[in-house]
Amino acid sequence: MKNLQDILKKENYKKVKFKITKTQHLLIKATINGITGNFILDTGASNSCVGFESIDLFSLEAKKSKTKASGAGATGMFTQIATKNELKLGSWKDIAFDIVVFDLSHVNEALLQHKAKPVHGIIGADVLMKGKAIVDYYNHYLYLLK
Repeated sequence: MKNLQDILKKENYKKVKFKITKTQHLLIKATINGITGNFILDTGASNSCVGFESIDLFSLEAKKSKTKASGAGATGMFTQIATKNELKLGSWKDIAFDIVVFDLSHVNEALLQHKAKPVHGIIGADVLMKGKAIVDYYNHYLYLLK
């Protein structure tokens, strides 16, 4: 059988390397509005998000949202939404990217307790579906359709 990478390249997929942390999370670099940060790649997260503390870092124009967030042991958390941002994962990009902003401190506290580095946010299913993602766990690559 042909190499997965060769097949996907012919289909116009872009590959992005990720690392597996000591906590078994998938860690990926993402660039939002020209600023690069560390993100957890989470196929179970419905939306991509960043923490409140990263609003200025990524030059986000966050606005109030009626939506409440839950996950990773926390529920009913207040959120904001930042619309029309540029997201890059490797050479793949979305120039009209909306991102949820909420309190990620519980995620980063859990990471720190396991002596792992904190993250700026999470890349979720919204991006994965938009990019028709394929996750190659064995070779540590995320493939996104251009």
